[in-house]
Amino acid sequence: MLKTPELRNLSRQELQEKIAALKKSLFETRSQGAGGRIEKPSKIKEMRRDIARILTILHEIKEK
Repeated sequence: MLKTPELRNLSRQELQEKIAALKKSLFETRSQGAGGRIEKPSKIKEMRRDIARILTILHEIKEK
C-alpha cells in the first residue's frame, strides 16, 4: 500500500509512471485470478485503491 504523504512528494511524471506500472500489474494479477492461480485476491483491491489514490493527488495538483 502506498502512503499518501510519500506520493505527494513525487513529481507529476513519477506519479504517472506509478499509475502505468500499477495498471499493468493489476492486469496481470486479474489474468492470474481468472486462471485460479492467485495467492492473495485482496491484492487486486489494494492496487485499485492505490491507483485511485494517485489519481486523486494528480487531480489536486491540476487544480492548483
